[in-house]
Amino acid sequence: MTRPISLEYNGEVAVIQSDNPPVNALSHAVRSGLQDAFLQVISEGKARAIVLICEGRSFFAGADIREFGGPMLEPVLPDLINQIESCPIPVVSAIHGTALGGGLEVAMGTHYRVTADSGQLGLPEVNLGLLPGAGGTQRLPRLVPMDEAAGMITGGRPIRAQKAIEIGLVDKVVPLADLRAEALAFAQALIRDGKSPRPTSANDCDQMNANRFAVLSDKVRKSARGSVAPLKCLEALEAAMLLPFDEGLAKERALFLDLVQSDQRAALTHAFFAERQVGKLPEIKGVSPRDIATVGVVGGGTMGAGITVCSLLSGLDVTLIERDAESVDRATSTVSKLLMGAVKRGKLSQQACDAILSGSFRASTDYTDLAQADLVIEAVFESMEVKKEIFGTLDQVCRQGAILASNTSYLDLNAIAQMTGRPANVIGLHFFSPAHVMRLLEVVVGNATAPDVTATGFALAKRLGKIAVRAGVCDGFIGNRILSQYQKANNATVLAGASPFDVDAALTGFGLAMGPFAVGDLAGLDIGWANRKRPAPTRDPGEVYPEFADRLCEMGRFGRKTGRGFYIYDDAAPNGRPDPEVEEIIAEERAEKGIAPRAIDASEIVERYMAAMVNEAARIVEEGIALRPLDVDVTLLNGYGFPRWRGGPMQYADTVGISKILSDINRFTEDDPRFWQAAPLLERLAQEDRSFASLNTQGE
Repeated sequence: MTRPISLEYNGEVAVIQSDNPPVNALSHAVRSGLQDAFLQVISEGKARAIVLICEGRSFFAGADIREFGGPMLEPVLPDLINQIESCPIPVVSAIHGTALGGGLEVAMGTHYRVTADSGQLGLPEVNLGLLPGAGGTQRLPRLVPMDEAAGMITGGRPIRAQKAIEIGLVDKVVPLADLRAEALAFAQALIRDGKSPRPTSANDCDQMNANRFAVLSDKVRKSARGSVAPLKCLEALEAAMLLPFDEGLAKERALFLDLVQSDQRAALTHAFFAERQVGKLPEIKGVSPRDIATVGVVGGGTMGAGITVCSLLSGLDVTLIERDAESVDRATSTVSKLLMGAVKRGKLSQQACDAILSGSFRASTDYTDLAQADLVIEAVFESMEVKKEIFGTLDQVCRQGAILASNTSYLDLNAIAQMTGRPANVIGLHFFSPAHVMRLLEVVVGNATAPDVTATGFALAKRLGKIAVRAGVCDGFIGNRILSQYQKANNATVLAGASPFDVDAALTGFGLAMGPFAVGDLAGLDIGWANRKRPAPTRDPGEVYPEFADRLCEMGRFGRKTGRGFYIYDDAAPNGRPDPEVEEIIAEERAEKGIAPRAIDASEIVERYMAAMVNEAARIVEEGIALRPLDVDVTLLNGYGFPRWRGGPMQYADTVGISKILSDINRFTEDDPRFWQAAPLLERLAQEDRSFASLNTQGE
């Protein structure tokens, strides 16, 4: 086996190089090789400086994820970095690609840093429920201002090379093609100028007074919404300010090891791996996707315009179809505004925006303009009749081999596909609003959908920068089917005695960014109203159906867009304040139904919410609508605001125990035996003392 670390000499400069594809992860072999190489250079005594550089597409991009969860073999990274920092001759890091996590910690352990102009540097450990555990929290604020260090460590986002030199993290930025030569020249200049090693640990830590640190802590606590790791990061940074370096390192390590053992670390690690596993499907293994260069979008409303924009931003050519000239103008204006928003955010240059609007994008009322499209996505409102008519038309005008996709969020894709003579080429691509922002894409596979069409859906998602989840056909697919059930549970909780505001408060306390009733106001209560009307004719007459949300809609109260929904929105409360009239409407309904309200605390609200969610998710997995429990977790994390640090509903159930979820369901059965019926899979797993995680390899 080829050793990943090599050593060569360039005059008086030793060049230690890593070649551990694909991203030079800091595996045991790399750590051991680095230690040996540094010891060899020092013992041979031929070099007066060292350049540390990596082959391939990146500098050290972090830990080797294959070692997660197992014992860390020596040399452990903190010790290795301390050894590098104590080297008696100057050490220069030559950074390209990404220097992330342990990779940046290694770079900060060297004495000087030269980076390619395309390089990115960051400490993203917080995204895995950890903190930088190899000196990152102690060295970074000794190189950059404390507020910059806190932002990088508690936020986890990398910075670009230009930002890195502005704040003092690196010493020089050079063109990528010149990196090796520039790093050697930098090292030779150090020798010529008689420069000594410059250990970061010897620097004074940037200080922040108590008031400013308290303000920072409050800001981080609010944004963390229950996540522990960002607050532990602050503890480590505070230690950097208050303690000598060695004591700060010890404090950092203790905090790191505590986090390693936490449920949140396990949940975030689960989410990390689940998002990488979700696209690995037996049905598309070895299947080549079709080439997609030209896309048609039917419908230029909020969703259609968003789909158009994310397609344009990924380099696709898009033709948007609307029903009349006025609608075309309105859709064109919306697309232009969204693109200009990307320009203002620095995501797109004005020149590129102008080129898109004059070349890659066009809008029309003529379906024949879609004749040569590789893919057409229908994005009109949820009417089966309208969608069937559109697909019949598309079948007539689109070329053979073109893929026809529906953005339907609930309707039967198989019924839509039957309106064409090419059901194998029909697929569901359920985007989430706003489509140019939200990461989730449900790829809905019909009974006749061809494997290469499914593969194309996943390839398109990757091109658009989205996470694709395979879903089977049912009412609401994965996400909306689960949503309908947990919202039923929330509504029943309100009828039983809680207010909508109690529910929202309990669930934001659980970690949601917004409570479900506030989300309804934001999305528009009329949307949920329409979805409830659709199955009304087949609703169980014995079901206790909460009517208060319907009554609000009947009063013309659709949420933020009308100024009133569950909350009141006005100049005094632009983000909403509880409306006492809503509680009066609910009280009237309770009286009509003979329900005596009782006090329901926050813990029971959460238990009802999670029991309904997990129970329906178990049914979805058992039916094969979701291939694995991890598909459910990825869906809820990326499309429905489920707290990432809880890992998703199935990971949550494994954490608290499936028997606990089942016990809650059985307890709630006393209130409503029609709704609270345990899924067979849930009962079976509880009986067998198995977890949902044990099912994540099924289908492989």
